Amino acid sequence: MTHVVTANCQACRFTDCVTVCPVACFHGDEERLYIDPDVCVDCSACIPACPVGAIKEEFDLSGDEEEWIQINAEKASDLPVIRSKQPPLPTADARRSELGLN
Repeated sequence: MTHVVTANCQACRFTDCVTVCPVACFHGDEERLYIDPDVCVDCSACIPACPVGAIKEEFDLSGDEEEWIQINAEKASDLPVIRSKQPPLPTADARRSELGLN
């Protein structure tokens, strides 16, 4: 099993998860983060670190979230590794409110 970044990351890109990852499995673009399933060691350290609950274990995904397994795998292979904390997107606070997490 692997961990998966889901839709909650969209328009946020909080990188708190990156700081606790022991294997640098996070990749990012201008909108969000993705987990490389070939690098993730399933330690689960990233799950509580995400302030918007965007990271889930593969077996905890709902049916409509399962598409994120493939999306993470495909996108991670094409994007740079994110190894350190970065500022969240300017839309992050609004997205967090939209998700009911403020």
